[in-house]
Amino acid sequence: MPFAPGGSGDITARLVGKFIEERTGQPFVIDNKAGANGIVGALAVKSSAPDGYTLMLATTSTNAANVHMYKDPGYDPEKDFQVVGLIGESGVFLVVPADSPYKTLAELIADAKGHPGKLNFGYFNASSQVPSEVLGKKAGVEWQGVGYKAIGNAWSDLYAGAIQFMCVDLTAARGQVVANKVRPLAISLAERSPLYPAVPTFAESFPDFVSTGFLAIAVPRAVPDEIKQKLNALINEAVFSPAIHKRLTEEFALLPHRLDLAQCAAQDRAERAKWGEYVKIARIEPQ
Repeated sequence: MPFAPGGSGDITARLVGKFIEERTGQPFVIDNKAGANGIVGALAVKSSAPDGYTLMLATTSTNAANVHMYKDPGYDPEKDFQVVGLIGESGVFLVVPADSPYKTLAELIADAKGHPGKLNFGYFNASSQVPSEVLGKKAGVEWQGVGYKAIGNAWSDLYAGAIQFMCVDLTAARGQVVANKVRPLAISLAERSPLYPAVPTFAESFPDFVSTGFLAIAVPRAVPDEIKQKLNALINEAVFSPAIHKRLTEEFALLPHRLDLAQCAAQDRAERAKWGEYVKIARIEPQ
């Protein structure tokens, strides 16, 4: 798990991992290796034995955005890994603290225009950084990004007022939204979510501004095909088991897909191309 506990990847990895453990009788350990936008965890899996016993929670950051945001992340998501199952696709909320003066996205943008460079947003992965930067470019405003290693630290600073807003994927933000700790001002899906019908989309203010990402499971490319097929079957079975499917769709606003290995590879390539365009619009210079 290339990110800290508490994010959407961690939550869904534990759901799928528990299912696979019960199905196979094999202990399934979630090992959080956070750092460098998922690069630390990806490199750990890249160097592991290709025997099918070490899996990676593949995310928008590790498999789609990092190759566009870093000059040399130390791995090639296509040459070094193969996605063996998709957990689901989703988008992000733009959230502010519940006691924030901003009641709408328009109010946030208006204040940013009136105070160039004074507002701060937090981010802890590509899915939280890139949409915030794209919004700034589309709205014609300047705000500053503050990077965090873990989502928990970002939440703390949001509530303390050190940052004014944050883009957070729907799964990780749900608990805070339901508990009324944060106010979602916009959602990055193409249409309003049935789970959050009162939250407007970014596209309602900025046509064509849609930002979606994914969660999947990958293994080192050298893992034997027979093992990849077994893992693909297990992951599809897990994601579409009634209890997990219900939580993914109704609780976490994730859209699961039942994909074979060839379809997983095609989805992975498509996400990389899509996020290359997002990063270009955001004008993020590779580090």
